[in-house]
Amino acid sequence: MYGSIFGTIFRFSTWGESHGKAIGAVVDGCPAGVPLCEEDIQKFLDRRKPGQSRFTTQRKEADQVEILSGVFEGKTTGTPISMIVRNTDQRSRDYSEIAGYYRPGHADLNYDIKYGFRDYRGGGRSSGRETIGRVAAGAVASKVLEELGISVTAYTRSIGPIAVSPERFCLEEASRNSLYMPDAAAASEAAEYLNTCMKETDSSGGVVECIINGVPAGIGEPAFEKLDAALAKAMFSIGAVKGFEIGEGMNAALLKGSQNNDAYRMSENGKVVKKTNHSGGITGGLSDGSPVVLRAAFKPTPSIAAPQETVNRDGEDIQISIKGRHDPIIVPRAVVVVESMAAAVILDAMLAGMTSRMDRIRSFYDLP
Repeated sequence: MYGSIFGTIFRFSTWGESHGKAIGAVVDGCPAGVPLCEEDIQKFLDRRKPGQSRFTTQRKEADQVEILSGVFEGKTTGTPISMIVRNTDQRSRDYSEIAGYYRPGHADLNYDIKYGFRDYRGGGRSSGRETIGRVAAGAVASKVLEELGISVTAYTRSIGPIAVSPERFCLEEASRNSLYMPDAAAASEAAEYLNTCMKETDSSGGVVECIINGVPAGIGEPAFEKLDAALAKAMFSIGAVKGFEIGEGMNAALLKGSQNNDAYRMSENGKVVKKTNHSGGITGGLSDGSPVVLRAAFKPTPSIAAPQETVNRDGEDIQISIKGRHDPIIVPRAVVVVESMAAAVILDAMLAGMTSRMDRIRSFYDLP
């Protein structure tokens, strides 16, 4: 199975299965001298671990990270950073009957067709638990970006039909409720909606929004490695993401050019700035100095207890009700996954962009 490595200069690979012994990541390309400890990684993992509220799976995992290499005396050494999180609360028996049929909304059938074999215990590599490695790597990227004055902040924009109100938007509120919504009223309404879904043994989808502040202009490439294309690939690599937007996104198709264009003005300090940010901080594939604003749409959790029609491996039509411990919504725990993948993309693009001008190469190596 190839495709487990992400990035060009700042690269990471993830490994492990949902019900295997452990999950982990190996990060390569991180600059030496970055202050980093296990607590820096753990803060990110704690935001995605299960059992945080009644709206997440009750699988009890501490998701405790251990850094195995690449850090010495509290700083990165420039060598690969290997991290491991051991699984401690697998209940593989909950999945024993799944071996005989294909769950709707899952990759079970596709895995059988492609590989002739699949790990049915929680989905193996296709499980959401694979994102532990992404979050660990993203925590490293975020630490580097923090050193450069760049912040990456994600939150829940909507759950089902309930969306955050711009008039009530309060970023601090996102950390005060279990749904990570920056709107207390919307969070309360969304909680009631999820309670109804759970009573009906059903699930819900939603949207995560991410804002990246401090990205300098000129990051990205103008053709196949556009910054927005790189972010789109990163978001679509997250298992449950089915839609992606930058700036106005799909709404741009409804606007006129006079409405969608961002006018330029001179700032008080003599720099060119935009009056608006319909572009979402990226124009022509390059960052334009404005905040990068992206959104990722997540499908409803496919593992539901409500009766569903499917087919077993003997080719018979059957009806199933999925057992086990599952999230009624993916979005709250996916917030930090979106944040982590965005951080990895921005850092990778910045490192790659350091070679775009001859004068900067000369300056870096102190050459005439």
